[in-house]
Amino acid sequence: MEEIRFHGRGGQGTVLASIALAKAFFKAGYFVQTFPVFGSERRGAPVEAYLRLGTTKILVRSNIYTPDHVVVQDYRLLQTVNVTQGLKPGGWVLINAPGLPEDLSGFDGFRLAHVDAARIAVKHQLGTRTQPIINTAMMGAFARMLGKPPLEAVTQAIEAEMPVKPAENAAAAREAYEKVELFGWVDAGGKNRSGPGQSV
Repeated sequence: MEEIRFHGRGGQGTVLASIALAKAFFKAGYFVQTFPVFGSERRGAPVEAYLRLGTTKILVRSNIYTPDHVVVQDYRLLQTVNVTQGLKPGGWVLINAPGLPEDLSGFDGFRLAHVDAARIAVKHQLGTRTQPIINTAMMGAFARMLGKPPLEAVTQAIEAEMPVKPAENAAAAREAYEKVELFGWVDAGGKNRSGPGQSV
């Protein structure tokens, strides 16, 4: 079983992304479980969503405390939320940002990836320039980072689940799938890492 924790803000579609990804994994033959955790239920407030997937029936029903991977839908959360809390060594951290954080010391022992999901969302007219809807772009980047589920399953889930602009959302996922940069391991002190495009 693999466990993924999503960090986002209210209004970014974090919960919808976890649900659509769960349906994509289900279509690909996995058992899945997904649910959100809300703090203050207002636009812009931090939100967490969880996704479990496995090849056998999932019986656990608790929150996810030691995720295998983490998705960060707003890089500004890195300043206020410990997104790597409980993250297993070697786990991926996918960040919506134009580049990696300058200070990588908090990511020792993890693998990093980033995609400019906001730019992709604006390009495909998803949301506004000041409040882009980046969830489907993050889904595409996640599928490339993890090597699953198949991109076709992701786009089909998007087209079935997204209430507006399904074609544009699917196109954003495809572009993010191609544009995500996989940097791989961060070593002690956050000084060394494999470069984009290298085997990770």
